[in-house]
Formats: sequence, C-alpha cells, structure tokens
Amino acid sequence: MKIELLTCAIGAQLSGVNLADAVRDDALFAQIKALLLRHKVLFLRDQDFSRADHVAFARRFGALEDHPVAGSDPEHLGLVRIYKSPDQPNDRYENSWHSDGSWREAPAMGCVLRCVECPPTGGDTMWANMALAWERLPGQVKELIAPLRARHSIESTFGAAMPADKRLALKAQYPDAEHPVVRTHPETGEKVLYVNGFTTHFTNFHTAGNVRYGQDFTQGSSSLLQYLISQAAIPEYQVRWRWQPNSVAIWDNRSTQHYAVMDYPPCHRKMERAGIVGTPTFLID
Repeated sequence: MKIELLTCAIGAQLSGVNLADAVRDDALFAQIKALLLRHKVLFLRDQDFSRADHVAFARRFGALEDHPVAGSDPEHLGLVRIYKSPDQPNDRYENSWHSDGSWREAPAMGCVLRCVECPPTGGDTMWANMALAWERLPGQVKELIAPLRARHSIESTFGAAMPADKRLALKAQYPDAEHPVVRTHPETGEKVLYVNGFTTHFTNFHTAGNVRYGQDFTQGSSSLLQYLISQAAIPEYQVRWRWQPNSVAIWDNRSTQHYAVMDYPPCHRKMERAGIVGTPTFLID
C-alpha cells in the first residue's frame, strides 16, 4: 500500500489496495482504520467493487444507517443513493459545511462514499479538520465555549422545503438533538469543534457570566455561533477531492465536516454512500 498525504492538515490517498479485499482481510482492514483515525479522510481511485462489497466493507466499521429523506438502494439497505440529474431543475443546490447526521442523538461515525458518475469538470467535495479548528481557536474563545451545548435540527434543513405537515412529522420523528459544542473523539481523545450547518442555537449560553441584557444574548450568541461555524471554511484546515468514476472517500464524521461543491452545469452526478451508525455524544463527553 502506498500512502500519499494530500495536505498538511487532512487527507491521504491510498493506492495499491482494493477495499473489497478488506472485507475479508482483518489485517488490511485494521491498517485502513488506523490510517483513517490518523488522517481523518482517505481517498482511493479505481475501486470497481459491487454494491454488496461496498456495504460489506462499510459494515466492518459498524451497523449502517438509513436516511429519512434520501432513498436507499432497495437491495442494499444502508446504501444511500445521492443522484443529481438535469431532470431535477429544483434540486440544483448541495449543502453547507456539515457533519452528517448531527441532527441525530447518535450522529454517524463515518461514511464510505463511491462515485458512480460525475461531471467532467466540477462537483468536487471538500473536507475540513475540525480537531485542528478547535486547536487553533484563540484561548479566550476556547474558554468561553468549553461548557456550551447546542441544538442541531433536521427540520430547519432537510425539512425546510417540505409542506408544514411533513416538516412537523419529520421533526416529531427526529427531535432536535443537543450536543456539546466541543466534543471528545471516542477513539483518539481529540477535542473537536462540533457546530455546523445543522446547528441552530446554543442551549446554555444565557447565563449571568455571558449575558447582561437581552441584546447580549440575541446578538452575542448568534454572532459567536456563526463565527464558530465559519471555521470550517478556513483553507488551511481543508482538503479538496476531484471525483472520477469508482473513486472512493472514507471519512471520520466525528472529527470532520464536508461540503459538496455545486459548481457544475446541469448534468448527472451519481454518488452512493454507506453511513455508519455512531454513538450518542453524551456517552463520551
């Protein structure tokens, strides 16, 4: 196996390895998992494996999760199809910087994403190292946010364009989750800045130490939250990956955020993702 670092902050490309072999090879899988914890995102080219192997490899990390909005492959539960086409004129946006499923009580541990078809140019995906984002915050900001907790919502993101009855039903099924603003990675012990595009507000900012008058709360907390969310956009924390068919990205969702760049004209972009079930943050923080 050859390992090539893609940036100084995050991401490594592996070559000379077939992920389908790691389904049955314990030593190979252990090596890949160790590299994932170290580099946070792993990239591979020319992974022409079956959907069954895709699911089987991802399941080595843990159980797979479905998605309440994006559909799964009917023959491979847990394999979510993220398909964009010219026939979807009202679905031409992608997302903000986010950590998958932070609106869940137990957000995803990680994901294995394979490109089936992509534009000839554009449609890249970017990842950011949120452990590094925490590490490089000013000391006074670290002190302020260390005890804070925040809410994450599927209703105000995936549900925003739904009719009111469907949006409220989605919220009833997935009530807003609360997570620490600085979470601890359960395997590496790293501190990670954990607010993103799904985060709506702090739940315990309004204290005598932070608020004199209402203006402090409404503007002070929202300004702080936007400042923290903006850290993912710092280029020095990022890696950018150009897709080709049968390219694969594996990422640790607990310590990263990602952003699918919507810079391509109407065309097909077909991705298949296996998301791995995580653990509730309150069990480790």
